[in-house]
Amino acid sequence: MSENKQSSKIIFRFYSEIFDREMTETLWAVEVDAAQDLYKIDSIPSYVPLIATEDVVRAVYDKMEEALVYQETVTPSGNSTIQVIRQNEQTPLLDLRKQFAQLGCVSEEVNEDFFVLEVPVGVNYAVVKDLLDELEQQEEIEYAEPSLSDIHREQTEAG
Repeated sequence: MSENKQSSKIIFRFYSEIFDREMTETLWAVEVDAAQDLYKIDSIPSYVPLIATEDVVRAVYDKMEEALVYQETVTPSGNSTIQVIRQNEQTPLLDLRKQFAQLGCVSEEVNEDFFVLEVPVGVNYAVVKDLLDELEQQEEIEYAEPSLSDIHREQTEAG
């Protein structure tokens, strides 16, 4: 996590089409501007759609929740978040994650068969998507793109 600034947790409430229900996830964030209630996301979302690391969001303290609650995204970072589910139990999850690390992507294990992948704005998503598609075709994984930045979307459309 980022240094020097106060880290806070922000509550996100959203409807998940995958789980077909309302969900809540808490993400770490660093205060950017207290007067404007602005925070920069400092953790990879596991389930929250349309949010990525380093997005600047507005979050307001809720007395009932005793926590910050997400209101809106103010400035998207250009990073993307990809959800990856392992299909072949013979393939170690760490081996899959290492393949994406070699492409410049950070990942976080959610459970033994599921990890989330952060694709930084400076990484060519077309290359990452080729690997995702190849692994999916080999029935190693399935994946979803809950937060694909416009920059990364354009890279796959151009390719």
